Amino acid sequence: MASSWIWQQPDWPQFRWKSSSLEPLLEQARLARHELLSRLESLEPPLDREAISALLGRESLGTAAIEGELLDPVQVRSSIAQRLRLPLTEGHPTASAQVEGLLDVLMEATSSLEAPLSLATLNHWHQRLFAAGPDGLRAIRIGELRDEAPMQVLSGVIGRERLHFEAPPRNQLERQLEVFLDWIASPPAELDGLLRAGLAHLWFLTLHPYEDGNGRLARAITDRLLAQDCRASVQQGLSARALGISAQISREREAYYTVLERCQRGDLDVTGWLSWFLEQLTAEAVTNGAVIDAVRRKAAFWWSHRYSGFNNRQQKLLNRLLDAEPEGFTGGMTLRKAISLTKVSRATAWRDLSELVEQQAIEPIGEGRSRAYRIHWPSASEPLAL
Repeated sequence: MASSWIWQQPDWPQFRWKSSSLEPLLEQARLARHELLSRLESLEPPLDREAISALLGRESLGTAAIEGELLDPVQVRSSIAQRLRLPLTEGHPTASAQVEGLLDVLMEATSSLEAPLSLATLNHWHQRLFAAGPDGLRAIRIGELRDEAPMQVLSGVIGRERLHFEAPPRNQLERQLEVFLDWIASPPAELDGLLRAGLAHLWFLTLHPYEDGNGRLARAITDRLLAQDCRASVQQGLSARALGISAQISREREAYYTVLERCQRGDLDVTGWLSWFLEQLTAEAVTNGAVIDAVRRKAAFWWSHRYSGFNNRQQKLLNRLLDAEPEGFTGGMTLRKAISLTKVSRATAWRDLSELVEQQAIEPIGEGRSRAYRIHWPSASEPLAL
């Protein structure tokens, strides 16, 4: 009978790919990431840490969202700010154990890059991922490999499930993980670092060594290898932590699972997966460049309004609008949203918004009941002092 899964191929895990197809994508991804890194490292303090904080926040929210976990963005930003020693807003929330555990993993994955990746490290990361307990109602093993039951990825209602993937059996897992970790430690000398990250991502997900959290761990491993790839070009260590891929995968979540399933059901030619992976690295670099631009614009905004004397409610409204950049706050800031955010009367919320318009901090879009507000950006010619 023909093999059903990539790991059942007789020469597994001897991946192969068409270099001629990947070379232009690889060159494009390298150029985009180099430009992003240059822009990030050209920022003066404290804008550099502000940008890294923004990028880390997007990565954290993204890797959780891929698995259907919606973290509180305010808690994520607060925890990152504390870790990067950035100023905290008044009344900042305490991050949950789930948020702190995930950030522990992401920060550890991109630090001590010379240290080998071991099974003990993976088990530790798994424990941190589930610091608040299992994500769902089902009990799982935390900090240890999966049990003897077949590891299958299913969708659909009970009795009519669709099988997307089945991982190698439990009795092969220790040996397969050993091979994987040895390859991580000593990859082929001629293997490009970006391809190494893409292969490791696919390989770990194919092994699926834990009962839950495999996707988040695969992306943490990918972050680590991407950070290792660019460490020779990085002036400050924090920059490498902001060059991940999770936020982009979250935006392309459906395509992510489609291309993974197609590859895991195929032979060992992984050109399709690596092509998609490189395309996402390029797209992520472009989006992250826009995030850096937004950090600059946010700093310029606050500088231009350094004497405006906004009250706490107005600062909260402005921060919500600014934190939504570069995509923008969906639908703009409406009176209804302002009331919900600041917990005040309609009259007070209206007065707060009107004063912000008068101070040229926001500007109206639309009329009547559909009226909303967006940031009024200061002139680009105004000097910015830090």
